[in-house]
Amino acid sequence: MSGVRVLVGTKKGAFILTSDGKREKWEVSGPHFAGWEMYHLKGSPADPNRIYASQTSGWFGQIIQRSDDGGKTWFQPGTPPGETTGPGGMPKGESNKFVYDTSPETGKPLTTHQFYDGTQHPWEFKRVWHLEPSLSDPDTVYAGVEDAALFRSTNGGKTWEELSGLRGHGTGPQWQPGAGGMCLHTIVLDPKTEGRIFIAISAAGAFRSDDAGKTWKPINKGLKSQYIPNPEAEVGHCVHRIAQAKSRPELLYMQKHWDVMRSFDAGETWTEVSDNLPTDFGFVIDVHAHEPETIYVVPIKSDGEHFVPDGKLRVYRSRTGGNEWEELTKGLPQSNCYVNVLRDAMAVDALDKCGVYFGTSGGQVYCSADAGDSWAPIVRDLPAVYSVEVQTL
Repeated sequence: MSGVRVLVGTKKGAFILTSDGKREKWEVSGPHFAGWEMYHLKGSPADPNRIYASQTSGWFGQIIQRSDDGGKTWFQPGTPPGETTGPGGMPKGESNKFVYDTSPETGKPLTTHQFYDGTQHPWEFKRVWHLEPSLSDPDTVYAGVEDAALFRSTNGGKTWEELSGLRGHGTGPQWQPGAGGMCLHTIVLDPKTEGRIFIAISAAGAFRSDDAGKTWKPINKGLKSQYIPNPEAEVGHCVHRIAQAKSRPELLYMQKHWDVMRSFDAGETWTEVSDNLPTDFGFVIDVHAHEPETIYVVPIKSDGEHFVPDGKLRVYRSRTGGNEWEELTKGLPQSNCYVNVLRDAMAVDALDKCGVYFGTSGGQVYCSADAGDSWAPIVRDLPAVYSVEVQTL
């Protein structure tokens, strides 16, 4: 029987949850990297035992971790065992170095971006928000970082090179941080069109490359953001998340700062599909593994109050690609619940029936083994959940 492995990144460590195809009984492993912020963990589609993890700390900086045995053991690629420096033994090594392109040919214009107050500010590396392994090569992995840039490793995370065409395509100096910083948090690798990559940045917008990251174009036509000087600007929109229908890769969905959006043409144009949601603010959005027009969101009260409306934890599902939404509540708390669900904290598996998973700021991880009809907690008392990914084994 098939099984699933759920990778959970939290504010104080990583956890690995495993079950068989019934998804009723779970084994919990962790905390791995206890006490560290784990922004994201994701497994390689080409080798399920290869998992990459982003470990970060305000004290000791950014560390890339890798497992080649499904999360049982971990190491830092390219760092000899025991090689440390600095207070507390902060690890060093090539895998932890994310250096922006400053070469005269491609990096010269990429010296500053807009800051919160509109002035120009130098690009500064802070952390890795998202890791996206290649669909075909376990040694190739992409990293979305703050300040917003895209890096790629082709040697299993040992060394990283910036794909500077993204920042350098013309609008990079106009990018400005959102409330949570200026982070490249979403990377989508197209399963059918070779070389096509989608990314999203808070608060610059969505971008697409059709040549494996050499050149990029903004794909924000149809987005409207009331809080920027030009509400329909080419860049400057606070995109929270992009999800792709894998069986119809030109079909994309977006949770924006406000508004749930849909694109039928690989991001060339977007239309709003929020309709009867209780609020169109939120962070997560994901797509059913086998039904390209079945999508899931978790509405959050507002950009000032980051918790679910009315004290009720509700996932909303549309079977029509948006506009018509049904609330899913069976097994979820419907009173005195004030959790948030962050942008990387929802995932779907590829089993039939499709499983849906999400984690909350209150440390709960919920599973639905029936595509959202009913829910049950896998664990209840983890640290605040930053990210949830699932591997179908």
